[in-house]
Amino acid sequence: MTEICSTCGLVKELCVCESIAKESQKITISIEKKKFNKPYTIVEGLDAKEIDLKDTAKRLKSELACGGTIKGGKIELQGVHLQRTKDILLRMGFALNTIEVRQWHPPLGKR
Repeated sequence: MTEICSTCGLVKELCVCESIAKESQKITISIEKKKFNKPYTIVEGLDAKEIDLKDTAKRLKSELACGGTIKGGKIELQGVHLQRTKDILLRMGFALNTIEVRQWHPPLGKR
């Protein structure tokens, strides 16, 4: 027996809830300095109820070849991956106008 989505009432194979949710997100990609002054790329604004954060983080880590985790509803990726993260999210089906990239400028002594 096939499962039915509780949100839209369609069969799970035909469910469009996640694709609709991807268009309504307001995603922010930024850089934060964490432990030992290392930069982390932070992806926030994804609704955990509508988007599978674990699956999204797994794909980002795989394509960026970096480590990362999910903390407090945010995806934290080791390193500086602003533009590449945006490109991957676009390929995953998120809308261009819903993704904001906050530019990061390293300290002058570290360039």
